Amino acid sequence: MIFWIASYPKSGNTWLRSLIGTYYYSKDGIYNESLLKKIDQFPTKKYFEGFEYNQRIADATCKLWIKAQEKINTNTNELKFFKTHNAFGKLNNYDFTDAKNSAGCLYIVRDPRNVFTSLKNHYQLSDQQAIKWMTNDKNFIYYIQKFEENGYSDFQFISSWNIHYKSWKIQKKIPIKFIRYEDLQNQTYFIFVEIIKFINNISNINEKIDTNKIKKILRTTSFEKLKQHEADHGFSEAVSDKKDRNKKISFFNLGPKNNWREILSDDIRAKLENIFEKDLKELSYKKST
Repeated sequence: MIFWIASYPKSGNTWLRSLIGTYYYSKDGIYNESLLKKIDQFPTKKYFEGFEYNQRIADATCKLWIKAQEKINTNTNELKFFKTHNAFGKLNNYDFTDAKNSAGCLYIVRDPRNVFTSLKNHYQLSDQQAIKWMTNDKNFIYYIQKFEENGYSDFQFISSWNIHYKSWKIQKKIPIKFIRYEDLQNQTYFIFVEIIKFINNISNINEKIDTNKIKKILRTTSFEKLKQHEADHGFSEAVSDKKDRNKKISFFNLGPKNNWREILSDDIRAKLENIFEKDLKELSYKKST
């Protein structure tokens, strides 16, 4: 069965996968990128092999989402973690997933004011482009750099920031644990223990939680460690600079220093707080005063 690690882009999905991958796939609790890669992404082209669809039509794969997941789950009850940025629900009347193929989900949400600054860096957007990106309810992403090879095979429908998190939060089809990035950042050990308990309970894993392993994981997956690893060895999920394809945009950019209070202009902050006012209240994010 599939266990989703879902989020809107640039909300902490990579860090959460680093924690989970190191806990469930390492023996010693020492992070390396090969452990992260054990948690694959869906949708991607390889999961649609054997199916007929037009790679040049952006949403052509949505009719295959369930079929591809059924194929993933064929002849095995093994738990499989998958990253996704896809919104929950239907597109063109096709469900993204269902209870027959999904065991559960961890959803990580992040203050939109900090998502804004992270998106700007990752996608090299202006302030206005980033606001438009986050508020576009028809927004989707795909691997632009692999388009000539894959077309839209890696299409993920993300919608707007607030519709995305609500689509996962309000659904009743599969069990879900909702996590604020800021809570994971400020109470990493305790929140991670809760996450492991949630996964183990759903997966009927009766093993005692390995607290010593967790402590090692937290030391080797700190932002500083991940940023240094990228500086020394590169990072597979980093994208190329739009102006220089031989240069990569730093994936682990600011981390804890990505503080909207110190980075955003008053104008942009006010716009974001006005647009997402209800969501900030719902998620207990304080507005600036």
